[in-house]
Amino acid sequence: MIVTTINVNGIRAAVKERSEENLGLLPWLKDTKSDVICLQETRADDAQLSQALAPALDAGWQLASAEPSAKGRNGVAVLSRAPITAVRVGLSPDCEFVAHGRYVEVDTDGVTVASVYVPTGEAETDKQVEKERFMVALAGRMAELSRKRRDVVICGDWNICATELDLKAWKANVKKSGFLPNERQWLAELMASGWTDVVRELHPDVAGPYSWWSWRGKAFDNDAGWRIDYHLANAKLAPKAVAARVERAAAYALRWSDHAPVTVEYS
Repeated sequence: MIVTTINVNGIRAAVKERSEENLGLLPWLKDTKSDVICLQETRADDAQLSQALAPALDAGWQLASAEPSAKGRNGVAVLSRAPITAVRVGLSPDCEFVAHGRYVEVDTDGVTVASVYVPTGEAETDKQVEKERFMVALAGRMAELSRKRRDVVICGDWNICATELDLKAWKANVKKSGFLPNERQWLAELMASGWTDVVRELHPDVAGPYSWWSWRGKAFDNDAGWRIDYHLANAKLAPKAVAARVERAAAYALRWSDHAPVTVEYS
């Protein structure tokens, strides 16, 4: 099975972006070999999402989504070539984030796959407090999933860099959300509890590979990025990860999102 995660930075924009050059999201979907694709920041309700992805759905992709409660924000989804046999929206039925469009989990082809969009946060503000509450709720759901005797992977935009290798300008960001000590410790504790960052496992001791670059300046051209898009696999699935890559555009002008697809092949 091949699984990809990509923050599309707005599904309608990703479909329209570079469409005249046949380089947007839909051509990418047509060409990809992935079996399951996790989308984040769709910024669309279910009807808008289905409309934007209509050509892919007509081609046979199955779709599950968690639409945002606030217009134009958040939104996550999973596309699968195989039938989706179960869908769970939100980290728990009574979670405060259940309607925020930040987590959807599906069962497909014998695997549980979740798409997550962790809040960006802002250090020393209420936004950071909210992010930390989401982190607690997500860790709780992951603890439940780790007890299941099946392959599980949580994919998405985690908005946290785990180590200095994951952020080009780490010295300038030590006091900013996304690289705060408590955020990195939280990720470390998840991995210590049995989850594996399979991209890092397959690319040890190298800078990146980064998956997000600012639209501004020369960040993309200089590869001054952040690695914030992860596949965290449980103990049953992680050993089956055999290859991982960031599908970085060949040039700035060819990008259709500020993130790049992160793809992992599982045997």
